[in-house]
Amino acid sequence: MLNNLLDPGLSKKILKKIFPLAEKASSRLGRPAVVMEVCGTHTVAISQNGLRASLAGYLDLRSGPGCPVCVTDQLDIDNVIALARLDNTVIATFGDMLRVPGTKSSLERERARGARVKVFYSPEDAVHFAETHPEKEVIFLGVGFETTAPAVALSIAAAENKGLENYSVLSLHKLVPPVMKALLSDRDLTVDGFILPGHVCTITGRRAFDFLAEDFGIPAVIAGFEPVDILKSVYLLLELISGNKPETLNGYTRLVQEDGNQRAQRILGEFFETADASWRGFGRIPASGLSVSKRYSRYDAAARFPVDIPESHPPEGCACGEVLKGKIKSPDCPLFAGACTPLRPVGPCMVSSEGTCAAYYNYEFTTTDAQGVKP
Repeated sequence: MLNNLLDPGLSKKILKKIFPLAEKASSRLGRPAVVMEVCGTHTVAISQNGLRASLAGYLDLRSGPGCPVCVTDQLDIDNVIALARLDNTVIATFGDMLRVPGTKSSLERERARGARVKVFYSPEDAVHFAETHPEKEVIFLGVGFETTAPAVALSIAAAENKGLENYSVLSLHKLVPPVMKALLSDRDLTVDGFILPGHVCTITGRRAFDFLAEDFGIPAVIAGFEPVDILKSVYLLLELISGNKPETLNGYTRLVQEDGNQRAQRILGEFFETADASWRGFGRIPASGLSVSKRYSRYDAAARFPVDIPESHPPEGCACGEVLKGKIKSPDCPLFAGACTPLRPVGPCMVSSEGTCAAYYNYEFTTTDAQGVKP
């Protein structure tokens, strides 16, 4: 099966079938259909494989709030920086968080000034570090969606089993369904269909997204991450859009089940509880995040290490919030490719490897535009 997924000839065959369906959908809507992916891995795959260019004129592909680093609110970034400045703390993080600009600093800058900031590839490694450095308070940054949260939850279980008193988690985890409801409640946004994140859906299951069709009349397709997977999801979406059939389909059946991963859901339910969360560009969304459950509050960095945060505000001129909502595309930001590049990022959408602006800059932006020239 994998060989077929990697076959460029198969992608071309699907593309040929997509074009007439796209025209049929455009005829019904009176404009090209707008399809949004809500997954950073999909964002990169679309740009890297030239899918946006291949579908240009037939379909308007938009990127939504699918990059976990990008949607982390400015106030939360400033909170993390304040924690890094505390005596005797070690901030444990994934690499993408290092260069995200806070209001006045970043973890990378704080590390250069002497703060203990360490990059780990898994929460388990951070627990091991805490075990071997009992004199340090290790704070792991729990950033991500339903996909990464179970591993962070298990790190709390591991710390509990080892009797560690110097390990805690700052949970900045986000949940995908609530932000999609927030998107569709915005009357200024037009979306005709969604490409749903395959990784998230392995945890939540397909049924978790039935609300898109039932409550909003919007079709959606769960997709894998190869070009063929994404094109297949576009084909299925266009069939639904052109036929005015709102449904949530599973195009990633090799991994996603109807009700998801029950064990992972039980783990999340034990160590976390839903909480209101702030999203970059969206503000506060009810029940859209995960906080450490009260039962394990001794591992909750937010409770253990309250800090004062100076006035927080996003970078001046940065349009990451509008990009994350799919209201504009990356080149529409006045800073794109001029003041803001991967080497000199102003906003998180240019920092993260899954950020829309970084993906567009690295794989799609090749010519002079109004803001600057790509080196």
